[in-house]
Amino acid sequence: MLRRSLLSRKALAYASAGTIVVTGGGYYFLNSGPAYPASTRESRKPPPPWLPPTREQNLNVLKASGSGDEDTKLDILIVGGGATGAGVAVDAASRGLKVALVERDDFSSGTSSKSTKLVHGGVRYLQKAVMELDYEQYKLVREALHERRIFLQTAPYLSHMLPIMLPIYKYWQIPYYWAGCKMYDVLAGKENMESSYLMSKGKALETFPMLKSEGLVGALVYYDGQHNDARMNIALVMTAVKLGATVANKVEVMQLLKDPDGKIEGARVRDNLTGDEWEVKARGVINATGPFSDSLLTMDNPSHKPIVQPSSGVHITLPNYYSPRTMGLLDPATSDGRVIFFLPWEGNTIAGTTDSPAPVENEPRAAEDEIRWVLEEVRRYLSPDIKVRRGDVLSAWSGLRPLVRNPSASNTEGLVRNHMIYVSPSGLLTIAGGKWTTYRAMAQETVDEAVKVFGLESRTTNECVTEQVRLVGSDAWNRNMFIGLIQRYGVDTEVAKHLSDNYGDRAWTVLSLAQPTGEAWPLYGIRLAPQYPYIEAEVRYAVRHEYALTATDVVARRLRLSFLNAQAAFEALPRVVDIMAEELNWSTAHKQEELARTTRFLQSMGLPPGATLPVPAPLYRGWWEWARTKIDSIAGAKKALSTSNGRAQFAPGEVDSLREAFVERSRDPTGRLGKAAIHELLLALPAYANVRTKDFEYVLEETGLGGKKDIDVDEFVEICAELKEVSAAPVTRAIIKNLNLRRAIPVEKSGGGV
Repeated sequence: MLRRSLLSRKALAYASAGTIVVTGGGYYFLNSGPAYPASTRESRKPPPPWLPPTREQNLNVLKASGSGDEDTKLDILIVGGGATGAGVAVDAASRGLKVALVERDDFSSGTSSKSTKLVHGGVRYLQKAVMELDYEQYKLVREALHERRIFLQTAPYLSHMLPIMLPIYKYWQIPYYWAGCKMYDVLAGKENMESSYLMSKGKALETFPMLKSEGLVGALVYYDGQHNDARMNIALVMTAVKLGATVANKVEVMQLLKDPDGKIEGARVRDNLTGDEWEVKARGVINATGPFSDSLLTMDNPSHKPIVQPSSGVHITLPNYYSPRTMGLLDPATSDGRVIFFLPWEGNTIAGTTDSPAPVENEPRAAEDEIRWVLEEVRRYLSPDIKVRRGDVLSAWSGLRPLVRNPSASNTEGLVRNHMIYVSPSGLLTIAGGKWTTYRAMAQETVDEAVKVFGLESRTTNECVTEQVRLVGSDAWNRNMFIGLIQRYGVDTEVAKHLSDNYGDRAWTVLSLAQPTGEAWPLYGIRLAPQYPYIEAEVRYAVRHEYALTATDVVARRLRLSFLNAQAAFEALPRVVDIMAEELNWSTAHKQEELARTTRFLQSMGLPPGATLPVPAPLYRGWWEWARTKIDSIAGAKKALSTSNGRAQFAPGEVDSLREAFVERSRDPTGRLGKAAIHELLLALPAYANVRTKDFEYVLEETGLGGKKDIDVDEFVEICAELKEVSAAPVTRAIIKNLNLRRAIPVEKSGGGV
């Protein structure tokens, strides 16, 4: 009977169906995950050489457009060289339009280089969509997940998938987070990277040993993308150039040109390097200036009401020992409800971000309170035996999110959740808002609207093709290309991987500019900073192939060194300036200006104040420069390198001086001082004279001394170490003497001597 039932048609049908389901599921699982696109060329050989037009050639095209000749007139003039503007340039150029892009500063000099470096659909947006039944948020997540896949396909060397852990400290959160991440996977559909999964407590601590174990019940891991934002922006710009676009950085729009009917027909621009001004004529102008959108809209209409409500997002860079190299961390519920990411990036760890109202400015600085908030949130999730120090902050930056309000909406309309396209009565087309992940979709919508508004239907050769356009550097790249670089040029493995992952197949061109190291190994690739894989050849490549015009362009947006370590960028700066001087024929005076300007920029990135550089080696361009340099040298203008390294908080001998100051105040080397007396002592020292009361109280809590009544000398030194970030000058014995802090010390307590 049992045998007959097992062999019945119904049982066999069930068994067959089950087998098919299991087989199909297994096949789907084995073939899921990121499908890395194959190279279109043989990646063992260097790609065909390509040298983009020079900046002078691009400026000539811009000048020719104002001649009145219809053949030289542009179809579209794009203002803004960030992610949005560059994406629009790629889309428009790929449709056969005659496109030009101008940028007041440098490509990606604003928000586009100061992101969280994620290519993501937005787990927090999905949570909001479900909890608030918000269909707009749901559509935003769907669009972003689709664009995430395209992003990783069109620039495979600049982007990759990254597992991100959500540590769970409450049992009831397990089904909640699991359901949310599974919904995230389902929404991605066939474009999903990898399926999210649950981790036991032991596995979570094995993967992320820095994590706090107390109260941990497990973790959930989901996948998103990560990229190098400024390098991605440069790749977009160079792709647009290769497709026929004209681009120019350091070119600012001074005035919008209008015809007798009040319609915009171009702009008057200025070269910020030379001061030259000229007119650029175009059939349409696109405003893609991000947080600065209101500036151009006000130029168009002086009575314009601002639509941008900028929000500051602060990030910090920490050493690589703060996180594993292949796993990020997300805290979805911080102490004040904000979301914070803790991610490995380019060999270090970045943490952020905050969300605070901020004014629109060219170089926003990370507020100290925001940096401390990020550190506090990081501290909450890390093991207690890891001391999260303010001195470990290698770099800190603030980016402005261009949250926008649609001017066509009613006054009660809230901020738009995604991007906004607005056409003013004069014909100025503005694209604002959005995020890095959806730059391509934003560009497609913008160009579609521009073709319609500017009447360019007859001038396009095709519809949007940017889903298939691979960015410069992608064609002959694959993940093993770095091995060919090592075998051909004899470079460090770390350097070869870095070049492959940041330049794609253009890494061959970079290494063709490399100089011999003079060592047994590596043979080529002289490093700019010993602890980072950036080499001197990258500076030459940035100048010749990527329109780098200043030292800040190089250390911030071509090499990313200032984002990884402001101090290392500062120390590499003289060599960067020397190489650029050779390439661009700078005078000694120009080199000094570059050193000073870039040092100011690095201070906005977290470089301690008071850092100075030596006067660069002179490049004499006539007897008058030689004479002036000699006179300056005699006058003592040449200064020695002076740095303040935040990781080693004290200058040589400074700890002894601090101990001596403490002993002088307490009159006893084993004595103690009350907190009020410690505060008075600090204020008497020039290096700590500007320490605020709340800074002092914050450091007491951070060092665990807030509950103590008295402080001993070792604890005093620890307090000074934590306060070092808000001080500049080291404490010296001469300062102690000048402040009359030195008193007679008995010989038996001074260690002997006369």
